[in-house]
Amino acid sequence: MRKIIVLSMITLDGVIQAPGGPDEDKSDRFRYGGWVAPFGDKVYGKVIREELKPADYLLGRKTFEIWEEYWPERAEFWPGINDGTKYVMSKTRKKSDWKNSVFMKSAADIKKIKKSKGPDLQVWGSGQLVQLLFKNDLVDELRLKIHPLTLGKGKKLFAGGSIPAAFKLTKSIVTPSGVIIANYSRAGSVKTGTAGA
Repeated sequence: MRKIIVLSMITLDGVIQAPGGPDEDKSDRFRYGGWVAPFGDKVYGKVIREELKPADYLLGRKTFEIWEEYWPERAEFWPGINDGTKYVMSKTRKKSDWKNSVFMKSAADIKKIKKSKGPDLQVWGSGQLVQLLFKNDLVDELRLKIHPLTLGKGKKLFAGGSIPAAFKLTKSIVTPSGVIIANYSRAGSVKTGTAGA
């Protein structure tokens, strides 16, 4: 079975919208696009390079369309992006000229892909898709880059809520620029008790 891994650049107040650049996603008049730029350093760069190793991708339509316009001509920075399969959740699109693009319509389609053989599935951006994955308990890992800033508004990682779920910290790094990089794996159900008892 393949794992579904959500990779998110996130602010302290949970915003994930348009981390990469000013024109990445201006929806709802978002004006802080490119908010990760001031936090780049060697440690951060090393983590990103590790995450850009070949994989398959599970994407929402909007993220796919941003990528489809940008990445095919810039594969030297992300060598595996063109060869990896891009599974795209969309109710409106059925095809793309970008090679290895497969379109889906439902959580049931994602469950079938998850049960198939192949590399793990990375989810980048794709805010609405991530909400669907959380609601259907399909997230196996979270790889968060928590940036030391708040933006007040923008698309959020947990905007649609999620089911109660426990996660275990598997790796953590703090970069010189203050970004907390924390990887979590799914760890069963939530346990409760009395603090200090």
